[in-house]
Amino acid sequence: MSWKRILAFIAFSTVVSNVFRFDLFDHKTALEVLPTWMYILANVLLEGSGVFIGALIALSFLKKERKVETSLFGSSKSKSLIMLVIPVILISVIGVDNQFEMDSHFYGLIAVLGTLVYCIMEEYGWRGYLQEELKSFNPRLKYLIVGTVWYLWHLSFLTTTDIGDNLFFWLMMIFGSWGIGQVADSTKSILACACFHLIIQIMMFNALIKDGINGTEKLTILGISAVLWFFIVKKWERANTKPEGIQASQSNGNLERNSQT
Repeated sequence: MSWKRILAFIAFSTVVSNVFRFDLFDHKTALEVLPTWMYILANVLLEGSGVFIGALIALSFLKKERKVETSLFGSSKSKSLIMLVIPVILISVIGVDNQFEMDSHFYGLIAVLGTLVYCIMEEYGWRGYLQEELKSFNPRLKYLIVGTVWYLWHLSFLTTTDIGDNLFFWLMMIFGSWGIGQVADSTKSILACACFHLIIQIMMFNALIKDGINGTEKLTILGISAVLWFFIVKKWERANTKPEGIQASQSNGNLERNSQT
């Protein structure tokens, strides 16, 4: 583990992402010439760029030192994609009201895809790199560090000075790091982690979807997605442990045969 690499990642991702998140150079005005769907996706890519690029650079150095287990699809490409498709279908069918006067179902598709891309970019940083970098740490300390860095990266304390709000947000980031961290440990999939990150975005923070669906619709998306994902992840865990069990039994068998000879 390298603290220098971690600090470099934090500095790079925070500066680059927040230049666009806070629109410091008025880039959103320049992008308004684009079609609406391209404008939305361009902003998503820019806002997530710092943590994503920072993670890729840090991972390139980490991979030279040891094996990195977490990847885009993890240990199952099919299960990752199935998890991804569920919220895309739900939100596209329900539709999202919007200020762009776009068809609610088409906008829902654009909004959920854009949010998923953003979540994937973030998850490359928090679970794909930082959690991997800290994998030798005690789990409680690991999730505390990841959650704290995640909170600081948002720079929310610059816009909301209320101590209670910032404390709540910090605790949410720690809790989210523990929850999504468990998914990362079980699946090794950044896409699977991004799905759970998406639900947090929809329920609380996401600007693209925020007021475009009502509370009942949010709970419907959360309920259906969470139930289906639970069964997928449980099946995923069993599939991951099965080869180890087979390998262990084969090793035991070989030892028995060797002892008999």
